[in-house]
This record gives sequence, C-alpha cells and structure tokens, in this order.
Amino acid sequence: MKLTPLGDRVVLKQLVAEETTKSGIVLPGQSKEKPQQAEVIAVGPGGVVDGKEVKMEVKVGDQVIYSKYSGTEVKLDEDEYIIVKQNDILAVIE
Repeated sequence: MKLTPLGDRVVLKQLVAEETTKSGIVLPGQSKEKPQQAEVIAVGPGGVVDGKEVKMEVKVGDQVIYSKYSGTEVKLDEDEYIIVKQNDILAVIE
C-alpha cells in the first residue's frame, strides 16, 4: 500500500530515537521522548487550501523538524507514519 497525501499535507517517517545520551547514559523505554525529527516520505500537491494558494516547500527525502503535538499517526504495513500539514513543519535540516 502507498500513502498519498492530499492538499497541503506531508507524510513523515520519524527518525529513530537514540538509546543513549551523549555522555553514555542508557535511557529506559519510558523516558525516551519521541524526536521531532522525521524524513519526508510523500508530499501533497498543494494548490488552493482554505481559499489561499499553498506552494509546497518540502520534497521527498528532506529531513525536517515538526511541531511536537501535531499530525496524525498512521500504521501501514508494519511501518508508522505521521501525516502533518505543511505549516506544522518548522524547519528543514540541511
């Protein structure tokens, strides 16, 4: 199956959280916070959304930082994805 976002939505795949801190402390499963970094898997067409012209500024393969409590989590073929609106993406990592 394939996810194709509509409008100004973007499908993200969350990057794997590190299990240890920089100083070498191993984090137990509960205390690990989900990172807000993800890779762009699919991008919607943009167009007119809520009466405004929306140009998509991210592309497939970009690594991005997105808002902490945004998006909808979806599980598809054992993989987990997050669908967010483009304005929930805060920055592109270069």
